[in-house]
Amino acid sequence: MQEYISTIEAAKKLGISRVAVFQKIKAGEIKAQKIGRNYAIPLSEIRAYTKEELNDEARQAIDRAVQKTVKEYGDTLRQLENA
Repeated sequence: MQEYISTIEAAKKLGISRVAVFQKIKAGEIKAQKIGRNYAIPLSEIRAYTKEELNDEARQAIDRAVQKTVKEYGDTLRQLENA
């Protein structure tokens, strides 16, 4: 049986506002079922959305961190490698 969460819970898990969750539902970025006046969002949708978001952001953050580390500590890293 599939587990569902509310838009408030989805907003908390995604770190965005409830309005942003509604916008993502309307844009088709997050699938949800309308029940009366409320939306029920499959937890699997939030997990899939989070995974996609984190992958792109994480890759960029890792690239920046590696570039910064090599720039600032390149000499030290080479010395450690030769030690």
